[in-house]
Amino acid sequence: MSTLTADEIRRALYENRNLPHGAARNAQAEALTAAAEVCGDTEVYRTALINQIDSYEYSAERSRMVVPFARLLQEYDRDPSAFGPGDAHSLFWRFKWVSGQIISSPDVPISSVTGYLDDMEKRYRIAGYSERAVRQSEYFLADAIGDDERAERAMAQWRVADRDQMSDCHACETNSQGVFWATKGEHAKAIEVWEAVLNGEQTCMEEPHRVLARSLLPLLRLGRADEARSHHLRGYRMVRGKESLLRAIGQHIEFCALTGNEARGVEILAEHGAHLRPLVDVKTQLDFYAGVLVLLRRLIELGHGGDPTVPYEGSAHTVEELHGVLRAEALDIARRFDVRNGTTRVSERLTERLSRAPLAETLPLGVRSAALPQPAGTAPAAAPAPVPVPVSSAEFSGLVEQARDARDTGHPGADRLWAEVAVRVSALPEPDVHPLLLAEVTDHRALTATRAGAPDAAELLAAVRDGYRALEQAERAALAELRLASAAAQAGAAPEEVRALLAAGLRAAEALDAAEPMRARRIAVAELSALRLEPYLRSAEAAREHGNENEHGHGNGNGNGHAHGHDHEHDHGLLVAELSSFVSSYEQALPDLASEAEELLGRLALSQGDTERALELLASAADRAVEAGRPWQAADPLVLRAGVLLSLGRPEEAEAAARSGLEHSAEVTDAEEQGLVRLTLADVLLRGRGAAAEAAEHALAAAHWFDQAGLAADGGAQARLMLAQAYARDGRTADAAEVLQSALPDLLEHGEGQAVSARDFLGNLLRDLRESRDAAEQFLLAADLVKDWEDPRPQAGFAQAAADSLSDAGLADEAVAAYRRALELRRLTGDAVVSEVRILRSLAWLGMREEVTEETVAAARALMDEAADILEAALATEGDVADLLSELAQTWHQLAQVLDRLVGAQGPDQDEDGESASGGTLGPDAVRALRLEEIELWENAAELYARLGLDNLQDRFQCLNNAAWTDHELGRPEVGAARISALLEEIETLPEGMAPEWVAPQARRIIANLTS
Repeated sequence: MSTLTADEIRRALYENRNLPHGAARNAQAEALTAAAEVCGDTEVYRTALINQIDSYEYSAERSRMVVPFARLLQEYDRDPSAFGPGDAHSLFWRFKWVSGQIISSPDVPISSVTGYLDDMEKRYRIAGYSERAVRQSEYFLADAIGDDERAERAMAQWRVADRDQMSDCHACETNSQGVFWATKGEHAKAIEVWEAVLNGEQTCMEEPHRVLARSLLPLLRLGRADEARSHHLRGYRMVRGKESLLRAIGQHIEFCALTGNEARGVEILAEHGAHLRPLVDVKTQLDFYAGVLVLLRRLIELGHGGDPTVPYEGSAHTVEELHGVLRAEALDIARRFDVRNGTTRVSERLTERLSRAPLAETLPLGVRSAALPQPAGTAPAAAPAPVPVPVSSAEFSGLVEQARDARDTGHPGADRLWAEVAVRVSALPEPDVHPLLLAEVTDHRALTATRAGAPDAAELLAAVRDGYRALEQAERAALAELRLASAAAQAGAAPEEVRALLAAGLRAAEALDAAEPMRARRIAVAELSALRLEPYLRSAEAAREHGNENEHGHGNGNGNGHAHGHDHEHDHGLLVAELSSFVSSYEQALPDLASEAEELLGRLALSQGDTERALELLASAADRAVEAGRPWQAADPLVLRAGVLLSLGRPEEAEAAARSGLEHSAEVTDAEEQGLVRLTLADVLLRGRGAAAEAAEHALAAAHWFDQAGLAADGGAQARLMLAQAYARDGRTADAAEVLQSALPDLLEHGEGQAVSARDFLGNLLRDLRESRDAAEQFLLAADLVKDWEDPRPQAGFAQAAADSLSDAGLADEAVAAYRRALELRRLTGDAVVSEVRILRSLAWLGMREEVTEETVAAARALMDEAADILEAALATEGDVADLLSELAQTWHQLAQVLDRLVGAQGPDQDEDGESASGGTLGPDAVRALRLEEIELWENAAELYARLGLDNLQDRFQCLNNAAWTDHELGRPEVGAARISALLEEIETLPEGMAPEWVAPQARRIIANLTS
């Protein structure tokens, strides 16, 4: 680049400033500085040096700015008069940046740092600046070297010194002042100081990005986990992929490691693995590594030390190996600082950070993260068995009795209790265990295998049955006999085999001694089991008959859906009658079983479309369960009832049912059921009365439970979708986008309709976040999903949304193509006039994106005219539709603005030939004609807005204001003043309170300015 001219360097510097921050931009900035030094233009050379410093500032090479700054300072000392006010300000402003970098560079001796700060203080004083920035830098130095007394003094002086042109922005100062309190352990004070940044009052290029990350652990220590979760979701989106914010990324990784979200931390590390290398800015390297090391240590503690992890400098490493490498490097950097500083401050802070204990066992974040792999050396099906803690004989007997009682009452905690009993029994010599207890433990294992669908479940159950028989435990044997039928049905056995097993189970129950207290229950359970399985058995028989007919080429040919005249309606009616009889028979003696039957009746009523009957049955089933002392059994019917009520538009009743379901599920141990209860309540709250914040709490918990149940891709995806919807409704757009993006791969697998809806939702969230390019991508992908639909309107809508986003992203050519496609699709429907005209207006403006000439304005005018013609034709057909009138007014308003752009392009001065000194070609008469046309268009638009009423007063006011000032430019200010006066008189005649308060005062000011 040494042969570049000054103008070429200026253009290259402009292009360099628009490149993404990073090593490539820095390298080009260095080359441009070298070329500027050779070209001999000192002004260009100074500009190149400033550009080089700025490039370093927002990268991982910040410490390199010291050299170009020193050269810039030399230029200033050589000839201060060559620096204009802006150049001088840039120089002194960057003093602060460099002070921070030399403090953060262990190779710069403390004597040199102190000398630099003294020089900075002297120069600021001579230039007339406050000492505020100097005391800030002094605080950074004192804190870094461990001189706490000096740090306290510098902080106090910093805060009281006057703010001036050299003071850091409010957001950056707030960040550092909050850190002062956080490092002292005063977390509440730190959060209080940071509040103005956290709530968006103070922002800058890297804030609130950094403060959000810094606030994570203080919030956890204060017990404000919900805020910490939100700050992670929102903050990580801001720092992701930005190398100048590696410190913040390290803090997000550490947060995940200390909240039971190690899998999320691993994902973040993988996204930034390329930065695990020696960096020019060693302080950034140290801080980033520290966060990563906290995660790696936690993974080792959890048994993942042998897992593969991100490569380091091109070489594969396990977690343990990477931990060793990074720890050695971090300790070495800390040692270098300690040697330079003459204190152990840096090493002490590093050691404290690396030894931090988890701050939460599990803090659900809402985002979907892949589970960590099973630790090496453990079975994939289950975690290692717990080691039993020695207990007394009495305590063990109490545990067994508790387990038996829970089993007999159907309590959800029975499985956990029997699992604990099994662990303790396994640690005892077999002769010391009562044979009945051994049989019961085996029974528990067989039941667990049956629920899991294990292939040996039937064999295990048969062994349990035989074991109980040998022990003369007939009632337990009868139950095992019955479970054989359920296991067979679950395994897909033939209907006749299942029926035979059911019959055997019933016979075993009926054969029990009449004095057996459990006899009636065993008989009832056998009857109810047969009723539960009957629909499945009939379905299996019908499917087999249908298969046989197809195999032999026969069909029933009667067209009534009955195989060989089989009447399904009759079967349904018979099952309803049998279940109703069961309820009547057992509602007094065995209300919990009557509750189960009634719930089944409710589900059957729903399948037949009898919702009111279903609601009655489900409510009664829940009531019976509670009265029977088994409230956990009421959760399922209540959740189902809540969903039905919500679908019927009865949200208050639905909410009451869902809340009752959640209350009664307190003892439920099934993770899927816990997830479903919470997801239902979240849905009811959000769709019912819009209680977004509470809905989010329940959706978050639902996602966590579904994850625990291994259903992250199913129920978990739906819960995250609900969570994103709740966050969006609550104004937490960034949180919603982060959650939805994590669940998107799962949602895309839930059918085309769900995929389209999810991409549309995400696109709108991203557009609200001004992530326009990514929003456009989602809309285009949604458009592709619906391209084969018969109705073209969805595709048109997505194409138009994509075009809007592409335009916002500055991708004009792509936006034009998308708008044209959307216009083509809109015209296929013939019923989207408003959308069509909006597309035409957007195309008009995009046509003038590069330059405003007579040709580009003519093309834009043609599109605006076309839009107006379409609207006028629609109004002629449909009458004064408000939307059409508003769009026509807006079209005239925008056409006037287009013409105004052409006038503005002519420049303020014209020579005697009528040509603009700025390159325009219109003569005075042409310009005047355009001005008059603008006024007419604004008058017409204002008239339409007047017809639309006071809701459009602001638009009307703007049109009349534009027309008035155009009158002023034409040399007739009195005409413009008369326009505004007429509107003022009209407003003043309205009843008090009808017109906005701002209108009259603003109108008077405009009149005064026009006539002064």
